[in-house]
Amino acid sequence: MLMQQTCKRFQFTHILPYGAVLHEDGVQFSVFSKSAKEMRLLLYDDIDDREPTEVIDLDPRHDRWGDIWSVYIEGMRPGQLYHFQADGPSGQQGGNLFDGEARLIDPYAKALAGDFQRSSDGIIRPPKCVVVDDFFDWEGDRHIRRDISESVIYEMHVRGFTKNDNSGVEHPGTYLGVIEKIPYLQSLGVTAVELMPVHEFPILDIWGNQPTRKNYWGYDPMAFFAPHRGYAVSDEPGAQVNEFKEMVKALHQAGIEIILDVVFNHTCEGNDQGPVLSFKGLENQCYYMMDEHGWYRNYSGCGNTINGNHPVVREMIFNCLRHWVHNYHIDGFRFDLASILSRDRGGNIVPNPPLVEMIGEDPLLADTKIIAEAWDAAGAYQVGSFGDHRWAEWNGRYRDDIRSFWRGDGGTMGSFVTRISGSSDLYAHSGRPPYNSINFITSHDGFTLSDLVSYRGKHNDANGEGNRDGDNHNCSDNYGVEGPTDEPLIEELRNRQVKNMLTTLMLSQGVPMLVSGDECRRTQGGNNNAYCQDNEISWFDWDDMEQNEETLRFCQNLIRFRRLQPTVRREGFLTGQLNQDGHPDVSWYSALGTAVDWNGDNLTLICVLKAADESKDDYDEAGRDVMLLVNATGEPRDFVLPPSAKCNKWRLFVDTAAESPGDIYEYQDGPPPPATGRMKLTYRSLRCYVADP
Repeated sequence: MLMQQTCKRFQFTHILPYGAVLHEDGVQFSVFSKSAKEMRLLLYDDIDDREPTEVIDLDPRHDRWGDIWSVYIEGMRPGQLYHFQADGPSGQQGGNLFDGEARLIDPYAKALAGDFQRSSDGIIRPPKCVVVDDFFDWEGDRHIRRDISESVIYEMHVRGFTKNDNSGVEHPGTYLGVIEKIPYLQSLGVTAVELMPVHEFPILDIWGNQPTRKNYWGYDPMAFFAPHRGYAVSDEPGAQVNEFKEMVKALHQAGIEIILDVVFNHTCEGNDQGPVLSFKGLENQCYYMMDEHGWYRNYSGCGNTINGNHPVVREMIFNCLRHWVHNYHIDGFRFDLASILSRDRGGNIVPNPPLVEMIGEDPLLADTKIIAEAWDAAGAYQVGSFGDHRWAEWNGRYRDDIRSFWRGDGGTMGSFVTRISGSSDLYAHSGRPPYNSINFITSHDGFTLSDLVSYRGKHNDANGEGNRDGDNHNCSDNYGVEGPTDEPLIEELRNRQVKNMLTTLMLSQGVPMLVSGDECRRTQGGNNNAYCQDNEISWFDWDDMEQNEETLRFCQNLIRFRRLQPTVRREGFLTGQLNQDGHPDVSWYSALGTAVDWNGDNLTLICVLKAADESKDDYDEAGRDVMLLVNATGEPRDFVLPPSAKCNKWRLFVDTAAESPGDIYEYQDGPPPPATGRMKLTYRSLRCYVADP
């Protein structure tokens, strides 16, 4: 007879094999370096110390195991500050850059403290590494594990979200400030926040000077395992670790997932002219892709490229992902310039790249969402072909085609229809469903939605690069005046175009991503590359909530509708084929209710979507029939409902040409279409009807 066992549940953590690992009686320090001849551990008492208070030389006879240098320091506690220092062969031609004077950031450091210190002796003194205790009272918190098909993603910058003086939070620009704004995120209805980089990146430049152009976005990684210290309230070394976890726990309690934007394609060490801060000084030719002459391959556009398919680097990336998932409860990742992960050590794009395949199959990451920015800065473009079904992708084709259609570009009807139907041309051939497409019209990189309809060209002069930076292909328009205007007809059209694109985004098959502030027409003054603008240009302006209350309300209702209606977030592609009840899942008509001329330049359309599952009695569970009437031309157009649509009792849901509150209704409250089935849509407008149960 089996005795009854007592089951105790412990929080799963991922113990890192390298870095500073805390034990009961001390700390084990471990670091990889194959080519180093000497290794030292530098210990500091204070973040302002320029020189270590103690230097511990690692004995290669006793403290080296294969290519791992390791030493145990008894009695050491959390909060200890440290660097590594390595010496060995150097010379660009050999690929090694050892510098026996350099203070090196531990690649596995869990936190950094302080800034770069000013130097007159030529020695770079980077932020110090911190010994961290991973214990945190999660109070039973777990990953939410929402299906990606059910997601509405909100891309945001931790600092910029609450830094503005009008944010009204106690802790502006911080992880704790995000917690204070969770009620706003809940009112908006998003299911996940996608945070721009939160792993450590330089705040000051490497010589300790205040740079003229700050690295605001954070796409310049310095320590992949450490949350950015600049977003913490407390300046106590390592405080950012707990504050970040508090943010995650609070977001989870509100039902909101956290996706991290991770940059495993380059580091802030740059090219041969860049500093030796960490990877370069430990095993340069292992961590970076080098050519046959010993120079850095640059597929990232940032001077160097991480050698992601080297076994040691691949192991580091996996340990990093597992660390964030199990020690920080992160729900997913968006991989910046992910095509670099598909390059072998020679820089060639390869089929079934080991790193990409292993991320998709890793059992410790099985609960997470993985999203690729499926291109890089060297010409690789893999949208529709990156990885397998586990990998979703930022759909850059969706962005460009939706922008072009609503701008009124000729010949874009077919592309528009394909994109709102889930981009089967990109994903169906490999058996991937519509939710592999992350649909977006704007992101951090480029115009905001309001600027997209207010500027014909970029205005990046504040960046100090003569307006040469930033993308020139924006598919934008100003509709008569460049920038802000008091002309009511132009402003009315701009507002309508914003609503047209928001409606398109939220009613398209696939997964929508909204960039922070687009819901209330945040502007960057025409700057489409605000990477260095840590100021009002980039920060969320909370006054926009009141000034553009109409747009905010419109967006909130769209998101609510999407989350309630499976008809607009199917798990299979629209085919037009008859279902078991004899109805096609989608029907396309011209504005006059006749067959569509797909070969013309016409930009008018009627689309009828049948309920996702008509066998269910619960309308909200089964979905409702949805009908879209679209006029992207520059003229008013007559519309006639097709005969097949007249059997439904339709109710108006969206009319982007109407004044608020008639622009959007609760979907059972809107008026029916005219009894004649005939109506006129003004230029560049959209209507959506939903079938009454």
